[in-house]
Amino acid sequence: MTSAAKSLRSALFVPATRPERFEKALAAGADAVIIDLEDAVERTAKTQARDHVREFARTAAPASFLLRVNDASTPWFEDDLALCADCDAIAGIMLPKTESAAQVSRVAAVGKPVVPIIESARGVLALAEIAGAGGIERLSFGYLDLMLDTATTPDTAGARLLLDHIRCQILLHSAAHALAAPLDGVYPNFADVQGLAQLATQVRDMGFGGMLCIHPKQVGVIHTVFQPAEQEVSWARRVLEQADATASSAFQLDGQMVDAPVIERARRIVAQVSEQ
Repeated sequence: MTSAAKSLRSALFVPATRPERFEKALAAGADAVIIDLEDAVERTAKTQARDHVREFARTAAPASFLLRVNDASTPWFEDDLALCADCDAIAGIMLPKTESAAQVSRVAAVGKPVVPIIESARGVLALAEIAGAGGIERLSFGYLDLMLDTATTPDTAGARLLLDHIRCQILLHSAAHALAAPLDGVYPNFADVQGLAQLATQVRDMGFGGMLCIHPKQVGVIHTVFQPAEQEVSWARRVLEQADATASSAFQLDGQMVDAPVIERARRIVAQVSEQ
């Protein structure tokens, strides 16, 4: 996959045990919906949850949703992949607790785009090989599980230091392998709109393309943050107009130097708006 993949500002989780919510999730306005067979499903309900997904996929439009399968170390992994192979409605596969390129390759063999979730110390240390594996559309960050794995105390200065360090690594490996902009993890307090907006702004400024969501009310907040502002879009269009008018890749605009990287950034801003 390349950075030409469709941009995702939001990806909304819905438990596979709640089939009555599937259509509601698709209508919530998120850029993508992820039906979850992993954390949201008890061990004893895995088979029934898979059946719910299969039944829904029979009538759903092609490439309607992503599916988060169980991780590669579990007894449900292969059955989850078989489901993905059988259902045209499944647009891509979220692979939790990704820790090796071999795991990615096994999922990619199904023939659908893979979104590895980096959420363990092993996954972070294997980022280079994971990002270089074939079949990946983008990376995503599962920082709640990561903090559990590293015994990091949430909502502390230490946690922020660690998580931002890992975010930087995810971004660098994504760029180095021409992957689409990564997704940051879920913000668990869906009642805290201000906190969500602050985190979304931070990761947007870092270079993330969007965030995972656990509640429909988070979608609008995230879209507002990740959608380019009108002033930014206006600037980008003026840059491109001037580039066309001068047939040059180096000129001045509003007293600022514009060169090839600035023009490319303007193109990406306009392309993002056109996509949405």
